[in-house]
Amino acid sequence: MLLRENIYDRLRSDILICQLSPGDDIREQELAERYGVSRQPVREALLRLAREHLVTVLPRQGYQVNPISISDARDLLRVRLALEPACVAEAIERASDATLAQLDEFRIFDGSPLDFIEYNRAFHTALAHASGNRRLALATCDLIEQADRLVRVSIANVKGGRNYDQLVKEHSELIDALQARQLRQATRIIRAHVISTEKRVLPALSRSAVVIDRE
Repeated sequence: MLLRENIYDRLRSDILICQLSPGDDIREQELAERYGVSRQPVREALLRLAREHLVTVLPRQGYQVNPISISDARDLLRVRLALEPACVAEAIERASDATLAQLDEFRIFDGSPLDFIEYNRAFHTALAHASGNRRLALATCDLIEQADRLVRVSIANVKGGRNYDQLVKEHSELIDALQARQLRQATRIIRAHVISTEKRVLPALSRSAVVIDRE
């Protein structure tokens, strides 16, 4: 049985990793049974998630996991384009050599597409925390988590296999620039990296049945 304070985190995670898919109808009682709790903490968690625009309250019907919107996906990635270069700048200025050296673990990846999502989130989260700016890191990590849902949905709409060598190479180049404390180079790399993510994800999302607009 989950503790009361765990319900929000568990429910939010299930939405972001698409265990609860975009567009799914959900009910308090069903979730209470799923998590082994009463309806009250589930209701509180759902109302909190509604404020975060991850679910919509349907009067006298229940709730719906919000479908993915192309415009919202674009907005999310554009905010990442503002925040992640700020994290890089803070990390270059404030992070210790030891903190930056810990990023070396992300120079290699060998796994499946879903494994890559976990690896990629871990890398960008580590980068955010390397900034040493708690508020900036929290805001950036929230965006990174929400972007995972976009990537998971988009993967299902990409034909054929995907080669992640280029993405890992970009990570490695960014680590090099960070460790050398080359601000201009690191900023250029992280901006290009996020822009390329937008160019990959948005077209794939446009082919998905769970997207509610196609701008």
